[in-house]
Amino acid sequence: MSLFPGWRAAFRIARRDALRAKGRSALVVAMIALPVLGVTAADLTYRSALPTAAEELTADLGAADALFVDQGMGPVPLWQMPDGIMWQTPDGAPETFYDDERKPVDVPATFPKGSRSLTEQSVPASVTTRHGITDTQITELAVADPMLRGRVELTEGSYPKAKDEIAATGAFLKAAGLSVGDRVTVRGPQQEYTLTGAVELPAELKNESLFAVPGAVIAPWQKTADGDGKILPPQASGVKWLVQGPPGAGVTWPDILAANEKGVVVRARQVALDPPPDSEVPMAVYARGWTGSDTELTAAVLTVAAMALLEIVLLAGPAFAVGARRSRRQLGLVGSCGGTRGQVRAVVLAGGAVLGGVGAVVGVGAGFGLTVLFRPMIEEFSGRRFGELTVHPGEILAIAVLGLVTGVLAALAPAIVAGRQSVLESLTGRRGSRRSSRVLPVVGTVVLAVGVALAVYGGLSGNTRLVAGGSVLAELGLLGCIPVIVGFLGRLGRRLPLTPRIALRDAARNRGRTAPAVAAVMAAVAGSVAIATYTASTTAEQAYDHRPNLTAGTAALMTADTAEKTDLSRARAAVEQHYPVSGAPARVGRAWAGSDCSVYYEEEDGCGTLEIVKPTGEGHSCPLKGKGAKELALRISADEHKRLMNSPACVDEDSTTIAFGNDDNKIVIGDTALLTSYVKLDDPEAAEALAAGTPVLLNSAYAKDGEITLRARHVYNERDKENRARHPGEPRTTTDRLKVYVAPDSYATTPGIRMVLPQKTADRLGLHSQETGSVHTLTREPTDAEQQAADAALEQAGNQAYVWTGSPAEQGDDAVVLLILALFAGVVTLGAAAITTGLSKADAEADLTTLSAVGAPPGVRRSLSGFQCLVVALTGVLLGTAAGIVPAVALRLTDLREALKVMRADPMESAYTPIVMPWPTIALLALVVPVLAGLLAAALTGSRQKLARRAG
Repeated sequence: MSLFPGWRAAFRIARRDALRAKGRSALVVAMIALPVLGVTAADLTYRSALPTAAEELTADLGAADALFVDQGMGPVPLWQMPDGIMWQTPDGAPETFYDDERKPVDVPATFPKGSRSLTEQSVPASVTTRHGITDTQITELAVADPMLRGRVELTEGSYPKAKDEIAATGAFLKAAGLSVGDRVTVRGPQQEYTLTGAVELPAELKNESLFAVPGAVIAPWQKTADGDGKILPPQASGVKWLVQGPPGAGVTWPDILAANEKGVVVRARQVALDPPPDSEVPMAVYARGWTGSDTELTAAVLTVAAMALLEIVLLAGPAFAVGARRSRRQLGLVGSCGGTRGQVRAVVLAGGAVLGGVGAVVGVGAGFGLTVLFRPMIEEFSGRRFGELTVHPGEILAIAVLGLVTGVLAALAPAIVAGRQSVLESLTGRRGSRRSSRVLPVVGTVVLAVGVALAVYGGLSGNTRLVAGGSVLAELGLLGCIPVIVGFLGRLGRRLPLTPRIALRDAARNRGRTAPAVAAVMAAVAGSVAIATYTASTTAEQAYDHRPNLTAGTAALMTADTAEKTDLSRARAAVEQHYPVSGAPARVGRAWAGSDCSVYYEEEDGCGTLEIVKPTGEGHSCPLKGKGAKELALRISADEHKRLMNSPACVDEDSTTIAFGNDDNKIVIGDTALLTSYVKLDDPEAAEALAAGTPVLLNSAYAKDGEITLRARHVYNERDKENRARHPGEPRTTTDRLKVYVAPDSYATTPGIRMVLPQKTADRLGLHSQETGSVHTLTREPTDAEQQAADAALEQAGNQAYVWTGSPAEQGDDAVVLLILALFAGVVTLGAAAITTGLSKADAEADLTTLSAVGAPPGVRRSLSGFQCLVVALTGVLLGTAAGIVPAVALRLTDLREALKVMRADPMESAYTPIVMPWPTIALLALVVPVLAGLLAAALTGSRQKLARRAG
C-alpha cells in the first residue's frame, strides 16, 4: 500500500499539466528560479570572497610558517593571543614611553633551531613614472623565494634578482603608465632600477607598490644621504622576518612563548589554525568578551528572506490560480469520479511542488554557472582573489528547499479555492460569483496604522527592532488594502477611452490576479525606496559634515620657501601646461607682523602675531560655545542648531581650514581675481572696495559698524638680524581700526580665507608680506597622469612648489547602490507586470473574442495589453514608494535621536539629520519603468485574433 495514497496520481496529473501549458509553466519556473539563482550566486560569492583563517594567513605569510615582529618595546616580556594580532605587556610590567631609550632585540635568536628566514622592510619613496612622478611604497623582500607563494604571485616577466631590478604590482603599472622593461628612478638618491616583472597580491589586487631584493634600495639610499646633506634619509619601517620552521615541526606555541619573553610577537600558521587551550595563553583572560554580537544582522537577514519569499509567492500565486481555473474541467472530472476535495487540492499543490522543484534545480544550477562565469569580474571588484569556490552543501540544499517550498506555498491559495468549487461549476465552466471580503480591508487598515505607529515610535525611541517590525507590519497591512485599492481603480476609468477603461475594469474585476502582482511590485519597490531614501539621506548628511580644504573646482599652487617671482612663474606655467585650468590664475600672499613665525618658531615668544579681534555680544560670540551653551542645546531643535552652526559667529569656532600658508587669522593678500575665481564673490562694490585699498571681510561676525580691529604684535627674534636691526627696541603692539567691505553671511564658510587684504593696505600698516602662490580655476578634476606630470614639472622648477586640489566629500559606492536598487526594483516591476499581462490575456480570451466579434480593430489587443501592464506597474510603484518611506523615515528618526544626544553633550557637534528623497530613483521607477512595461507589453502582443471553437 502506498504511504501517500492519491499523491502519485496527483503528481502525474501535475506533470502532464506542466508539459501541456509550457508557457505558463516556464513563467512560474522563471519566477521561482530567478530568486533561487540570486541567492545561490550571493551565497557562493560571499562564502568564496570571505577569506578563511587559512587564506588570511597565506595573505600575511605566504608559504612561510610564521612572521616574527619586533614591536619596538625592547627585550622585555610580552603577552600575545595565538592569532598573533593582539598583544600587550604583562600585568605589573614597568610603563614605557615613546622616547625611552630601548635596547635592540636579537630577533633571529628567537627562531626555532633549523629555521630558514627572509627579511622584509618597506620605505615610502617618490619615483618617476611615464607621466611624471608619484609617491609609492617600496618593499625589500625576496619575492622570488618559494616562501612567498600565495602572498605575491608573478603575472608577467620575471622576479627581481639583482640589486638594480625591481617588480611592480599591476595596479601601479596601470596608474604610472609603465610596463615591464621600463626604467624607474627613486627620487632623492636618484637610484635607477629596471622593471623586470609585474606581480599581484591576491589579497590586495588594488595595491600600488614596488618590490626589490633586500639591500637594493634602503642601504644605498642611506649611504647616499650620509654623503650628501641635501638628500633626506629613507624613513624605513622596522624589519620583519618570515620564518620557515624545522621540517616537520614548524613554529609551535612553546616557540612563540619563548619569543614573547624577548619582546617578539609571532604570527604562526599552525598555532593560529589550531590554538592552544586558554589555560596556556596568559593573555586569554583579557581577550574574553571582545567578540561582537550579530543578532541584529541575523534579524535583518531573516526579515529580508521572509519578504523575498512573500514576494515570490505573490508573483507565482496568480499563475497557479489561472492554471487551476483553466484546468477546472479536469478538476471537476476528478471530483465526479469520486475524488475528494483533498485530492483536488492535492493536484494543484502537486503542480506547485513540480514547478517549484524544477525552478529550484534550474536556479541552483544557473547560480553556480553565473558565479563561475563572472568570478574574475567579482574578484576585481572586491579587490581580492578567491582562494577557491567555497560551497556549503547545507546552505545550497536549504536554498533549493526554499524554492520548492515557495512553489507549494504559491499554489496553496489556488488549491484551497479549487477544492471549494462545486463539481457542477467545474464541469460547466461557470466561475460563480464571490463577493470580496469586507473584513480584510478593515484589518489591513488597522494593521497599517499600527505598523506605522510602531515604526515611528521605534524611530523616536531608538529601537531599530521596533522600526523593522513596524515597517513589515505596515507593509502587510497595505497588502490587505490592495484589493480595495484595485477595486477603486475601476471607478477611475469612466471617462477614459476604451482600452484604458477596459484595462482598469479588468484589473478591478479580477482582483485575485491583479492584487498579488501589485503587491509583489510594491514589496520590491518598497525595499528599494527604503534603502535608497536612507542612503541618499546619509550621503547628504556626510556632504554637510564635510569641510572642504579648498573651494570646489579650484587648485592651489603653493610654495613653502621664499621663492622669487620668476620661480613662481615657472611653477604656474607647469600647472597651466598639465592641469585642466581655465582663465588667468589669481595670485595669493600672506602677511605677518614682526619676525616670521614660519621661520622663527623654536623660541617661546620669538615671533610676531597678527589677528582680527572678534567683538563680543550677540551676532559676534557663538552661543553654542562657552557659558550657557549646554543649557541652550537642551532647548533647541536640530534645525535651530544647524542655523546657529552655520551663522558667521559659530562657523569657524570649532575648526578652521588653513590653506594659503597663513596662520589661523586666515588673512590673505589678494586682488579682485581672487574674489571672482576662488571666493566666487562677483560683486562690483567688493571689487571697487578692494581696488581702493579697503579689505573685504568674508565673516561678518568680526566686524562692528562696518569696521574691524586689527591687532599686530611686532616681536623680532634675535636670530632675525636684518629685521632686528631695522626695528630695535622692545616689542610693540599696534591696534588699527579698518573700514571693511562686509560680504554676505554665506561667504563666511569660504575655505582658508577670513579676509582679503590689499597689498597696499598691508604696506601702509607696516606689515611684512610675501607672495605664496596662486589659485587656478579647473574645468574638471585632473587625472593621475596629469598630476604626475605636473609634479615632475614643478620639481624641475626647483622651488619646492606643490599643487593640490580640494578634497571632495566621500562618495563611496552610494551612486552604484542607488542604481542597483533602481534596476532591481525595475526588473521585478517589469516581471510582475508582464506576468499579470500574460495571465490577463490568457484569462480574458473570451472577452477579446467578443471585442473582435463586435468590430474592434486589431490594435485594441495591443493597446489593452499595454494599459493592463501599465496599471499593475504604476499602482505597485506608487504604493511601494509610500510603503518604503515609512522605514526610512523611522530609521532617520533613530539617527536624529542619537545626533541630538551627542549634540547636547557637546553643543559644537552637528545634529543635522536630513531626510532626502531619492528623486532620480523614484522618477525612474514611477515614470520610466511603468511606461516601458506598457510599451513592451503592447509591442510583444499579437494583434491578430486566433480562431476559437464555440464553447458548449
